[in-house]
Amino acid sequence: MDDALAAYGSGHADGMAGRHDAGRAGDAETGADYRVGVVDGQLAAFEEALIAAIRKAMGDRRG
Repeated sequence: MDDALAAYGSGHADGMAGRHDAGRAGDAETGADYRVGVVDGQLAAFEEALIAAIRKAMGDRRG
């Protein structure tokens, strides 16, 4: 379980940074957890960028 959570966390961080490690993604035991983390990280990065763009369009300087 710890390995799966660590793989997910690494994948999430890589997804947020726009990276993907094919070696970790292909791992037989934790590859699926890593890939889910990558997708979740990509989604989180997209959401942050979308919110920043909306704030900018609305004239809010916080984003």
